[in-house]
Amino acid sequence: MKPPFVLIPDEVSHDTVDCLETLLRHARRGDVIGIAFAAALKQRAYITNSAGECHRNPTFARGMVAALDDQLAGRIRGGHD
Repeated sequence: MKPPFVLIPDEVSHDTVDCLETLLRHARRGDVIGIAFAAALKQRAYITNSAGECHRNPTFARGMVAALDDQLAGRIRGGHD
């Protein structure tokens, strides 16, 4: 039986794939030197982690994550993407 509603779709997110491919291209060129991320997985699971400069410099990574938090809060309040 299919659930009455799904909060997070389980199908392929093409914009997510595009974003990751773009980041990978930039990382291979040496433009992206670190990453701090949260990824939504199927069945409402998620992972968080950091790598590269963001792992070596957690203070800088926390500032980046705080900026992301502010950006997401703005979207919740009706701001622009």
